[in-house]
Amino acid sequence: MKIAVLGDIHGNLEALKAAYDAAILSGAEKVYHLGDLGGYAPFLNEVVDFLIEHDIEGVQGNYDEAVANGDEHCGVRSEDPLLRWMASLDFRWAKTHATPKTRNYLKALPSDISFYCEGHTVKICHATPVSNKLDWHEERDYYFSQDMARLASADIIIYGHTHLPYRKDIDGKVLINAGSVGKPKDKDARACVAVVEISRDVVNSEFLRPVYEVEKTALAIVECGLPAYFADKLREGR
Repeated sequence: MKIAVLGDIHGNLEALKAAYDAAILSGAEKVYHLGDLGGYAPFLNEVVDFLIEHDIEGVQGNYDEAVANGDEHCGVRSEDPLLRWMASLDFRWAKTHATPKTRNYLKALPSDISFYCEGHTVKICHATPVSNKLDWHEERDYYFSQDMARLASADIIIYGHTHLPYRKDIDGKVLINAGSVGKPKDKDARACVAVVEISRDVVNSEFLRPVYEVEKTALAIVECGLPAYFADKLREGR
């Protein structure tokens, strides 16, 4: 079975469309999302409509949870004063513009999705099996990843949150960070899609990087009243 996973869309409808098209073209039989559907770009409501229309199941990210509950911030706060201020402006905008339909959708998202496939148990979550706010970077040591894999009770764990794609194989477990569709942070402005092909004997994976009109989203960010800072970071893939 081949699945595609869309991480951290963050209000970027143009990137989502390109990512979905790439997923379907790859032959994916099922598409999932990893949450964090709003923030940094202005199309949160349109992203939710697209996911519903295309029957894309997914999980609740920290941003989704915070918007749905009307929290003070998204649950993750930077030590950098500029980043903290930018994030507060962005989050305030998202809370103000989220429709009741969007809030209900975000609130209803599960914390994780598990299923059995070709002899493997697969778990999909936003950040880690225990928290949707905890970074699981590639540089995390062996013991952290081993512990997360144990807590997931799964053979294949797919997650996001850090916006940096990678795959690790530890003790027979496959760990895949799907990166970010709408706000990559690996200095590559293209969208990112994780495609995972699961068979009984092997798990193959690849990261697709479809091109989309980055400038269209960047201009929309400024036009809607969000700081130009986010447009610049989008162009830079940071």
